[in-house]
Amino acid sequence: MSTSDFLAEATARGFVFQCTDTEALGASLRAGVVSAYIGFDCTADSLHVGNLVGIMILRLLQKHGHRPVVLMGGGTTRIGDPSGKDESRQLLTDAQIAANMAGIRRCFAPFIRFGDGPTDAIMPNNDDWLSALGYIPLLREVGVHFTINRMLSFDSVRLRLDREQPLTFLEFNYMILQSYDFRELNRRYGVTLQMGGSDQWGNIVAGVELVRRTDGKQVFGLTTPLIATASGAKMGKSAQGAVWLAADRLSPYDYWQFWRNTEDGDVGRFLRLYTDLKLDEIARLEALGGAEINEAKKILATEATGLLHGAAAAEQAAETARRAFEAGEAADTLPSVDVARAELEAGIPAFRLFVTAGLAASNGEARRLIRGGGARVNDEAVTGEALMISLADLRDGAIKLSAGRKQHRLVRAG
Repeated sequence: MSTSDFLAEATARGFVFQCTDTEALGASLRAGVVSAYIGFDCTADSLHVGNLVGIMILRLLQKHGHRPVVLMGGGTTRIGDPSGKDESRQLLTDAQIAANMAGIRRCFAPFIRFGDGPTDAIMPNNDDWLSALGYIPLLREVGVHFTINRMLSFDSVRLRLDREQPLTFLEFNYMILQSYDFRELNRRYGVTLQMGGSDQWGNIVAGVELVRRTDGKQVFGLTTPLIATASGAKMGKSAQGAVWLAADRLSPYDYWQFWRNTEDGDVGRFLRLYTDLKLDEIARLEALGGAEINEAKKILATEATGLLHGAAAAEQAAETARRAFEAGEAADTLPSVDVARAELEAGIPAFRLFVTAGLAASNGEARRLIRGGGARVNDEAVTGEALMISLADLRDGAIKLSAGRKQHRLVRAG
């Protein structure tokens, strides 16, 4: 029996890792509109590239005529998901959770269409039903004081137990509440598919079983692979930290640069996962060799940035990069940082200015960058760690700092 169009494309693009019943899910997808959800806890005020696989599979689901359900974890954030974590997360206040949720909501708008139509996405909040249970306040007060490492072991928390890190009873309840979410979404909105990263497999299966046992219904689970780069680095991380989706956390230019810096071995895979390009065009780009692979990286960067920030911002980022790297210009649209004019008048050691500009995480890292020959000021190599940068180094109102060939900042006198 042929699979559904959605499952076929999702598999071809590399989204599918595990599925509870592929044949039955395919039949359900062919029979009509399927509502599928992914949960997002509100642990920060923006999502990052590590969350993008989930967003993109929801986008693909909607493209094929099904309804995405973006579940805001206003309730489960009050506990913290132990999956893949080495230690307990700090508990957030209700005000922090609400602020984070407002920021996260904005990350979905460029990718998914929301509304009242049959395939328009919806965004419920699990706090609407979890808080009504009267269960979470008890867990928050009492559960944090109990560890159950010697009692039970679930796949989703095995890493924590294997490393002998404490697991509180509060966190252990996350599986129960996520399963409850699936049943509640099925009852309220007819959701029959839960998707998530492969580290969520145990939690998803538990939800599928809960719905079957209590309501006698067949629902499905599907996981996506956890994405790492070809060199093994965690997806969504850069030398400067998380690659945020919110423009006020990370500029469109820096977002474009993140994708432009993709390793050669990841270009085809990332084009399939993170862009809407057709698969035959991706196959052509993936086959490019030598220096031509850089053109494919630029296309990846522009397509991925266009989805999030719009085509105009993506094209501007690409042009800024071309001017900075190929034409050697200090384009006005490079990311900039303001430094007090009085500081520049007195002079600032180069290593410290690189930290201020966000091109190094610490003074030690900046010193190593300079010693290694990777630091430049106005396109000239920095020859000493103690080199003083001052107002005399301003060129057209700014000082261009470069870390390696691909990281640039403009320093302006504030």
